[in-house]
Amino acid sequence: MDLFHLLGGGARFDKNRFKNDVHLFEGEKEANQTQSKKKNAAVVDPNVRSQLLDEIDFFKTTHTIVDSNQAKDDKKTAKEDKTASKASKKAKQLSTVFDTVEEAKEFRKQHKIKVYGTDVPNPFRTFEDLASPAYSLDPILYNNLMTAKYTSPTPVQMQSIPIMLHGRDLMSCAPTGSGKTMAFLLPILQDLKKPEKKTSYRALIIAPTRELAQQIAREANHLSQGTKLRINVLTKATAADKSQTPESRQKFDILITTPLRLVYAIKEKEVDLTAVKHLVLDEADKLLDQGFLDQTDEIFAACSSTTIQKSLFSATFSSHVEELANTVMRDPIRIVIGAKNAATETIKQELLFTGTEAGKMIALRQLVQKGIKPPVLIFVQSIERAKELFHELIFDGINVEVIHSDRTKAQRDNIIDQFRVGKIWVLIATELMARGLDFKGVNLVINYDFPQSVASYIHRIGRTGRAGRQGEAVTYYTQEDLQYMKGVVNVMKESGCDVPDWMLNIKNMTSNQKQKMRKGLNRDHIDSTSKYDKYNQNKRKEMIEASKKRKRVASQKEKKAKKEKKTEQKESSN
Repeated sequence: MDLFHLLGGGARFDKNRFKNDVHLFEGEKEANQTQSKKKNAAVVDPNVRSQLLDEIDFFKTTHTIVDSNQAKDDKKTAKEDKTASKASKKAKQLSTVFDTVEEAKEFRKQHKIKVYGTDVPNPFRTFEDLASPAYSLDPILYNNLMTAKYTSPTPVQMQSIPIMLHGRDLMSCAPTGSGKTMAFLLPILQDLKKPEKKTSYRALIIAPTRELAQQIAREANHLSQGTKLRINVLTKATAADKSQTPESRQKFDILITTPLRLVYAIKEKEVDLTAVKHLVLDEADKLLDQGFLDQTDEIFAACSSTTIQKSLFSATFSSHVEELANTVMRDPIRIVIGAKNAATETIKQELLFTGTEAGKMIALRQLVQKGIKPPVLIFVQSIERAKELFHELIFDGINVEVIHSDRTKAQRDNIIDQFRVGKIWVLIATELMARGLDFKGVNLVINYDFPQSVASYIHRIGRTGRAGRQGEAVTYYTQEDLQYMKGVVNVMKESGCDVPDWMLNIKNMTSNQKQKMRKGLNRDHIDSTSKYDKYNQNKRKEMIEASKKRKRVASQKEKKAKKEKKTEQKESSN
């Protein structure tokens, strides 16, 4: 019966209208009041009501019993709890920070991230993770990331950024075009946060070429917008500018430069590196190579802070460089993305046999006639060969330009700008261009001359297939190059390319062969003139030389005759 009172709670019944019937069922007034309280308990008593609701709750759903006086407040509290629950659930869905070491290991395995070292920080999955309390990325930097359309981090960024944020020394090896520049810029900007007037440079980034240094500076300026951090690119012009005082040069937080320019400034006492807390070597294997090693040693000595954090980034690391790096770093963590010293899998790599040097020019012209999609980069081994190939292609009516170290600074800058905007379709380059420069739209890289080392090959073809885009690389080789191919073949195999079995069976190079290859092979001049035309040209040159010789002999005889005549006249006069 109580159940029906519960279900009928709140309904009205007109007792005056049916008072005779009511009297028959309720009896005396006192008994009626007692019974009424008992009946109404199902409606007004929370305990009784809860018990009855449990009896009819066939599906065991939850329910809340509230007192009529507290209903409004409790309803508000319930709404707030519901909102907080939704927010908590949403935060839990957005947060992908690892809870256990095992989860992090499995994640690294999925993304081909190998780590070597002790107490390695876990990677992160999304840029939203960096904005979470686990990393507390500055909101300005996070907004800059979103503005720059960084949608998802690359593997090298996932692991390198947490390591640098934890203040650990780092050696990071990742394929070209995998986002290494942002991987070291973001943690530096996060640590510096805002300018400090009392100190000079607090971060130093070194690159092997001026073009790469300027590219890093552009990226740093984009990421640091709104932070008021000051970035300076030290060039030959700024280092030699005597109108600037040393104090005015120190009004920067981050210094980006090349080693030669920086050593000059150190010797002239124009830069103060004692407050540097971040030292980054981009393309570190090149900077620690024999050509830059002396300058790098001087730079390490100038950065005298005992708490300096060192980071090395490159697409290739030799065992010699790793040993050398370990001597200047404190308990470094080393990470390798994918296979060590391998190219990115987004590049379609091809080896093409041309037989002879003359066959290269034929193969290149056939490729152009077949149809190429600009922009295209062509690499050769020397400045002389770059000039020769340029003259060959320009006569074919191809929109081509050439860049090398003999070009002036203004010329090189203009060529790079023209190539970026698509006004130059084909660019011929030496090793100068193979390090770090990011041309996002390059569709094809042609190694006209076989690369002089495995590292050179990786960096050359790395100008295409950047940031997840597809690219293509064609490498010409002659009969002379066969003995030097094993290293390149291994790189292609590690990168997932199909390689013929006979190439895999090529013997490894000896130390003498490696040394000879680094110096560069003696190749014929790039000249597609036919033998008949060459014969006529040589014959014409010989005729011209013979004519000049006859004129010289006749001139000498004439001079001799005049001299003898003059001597005779002088003797006769005496």
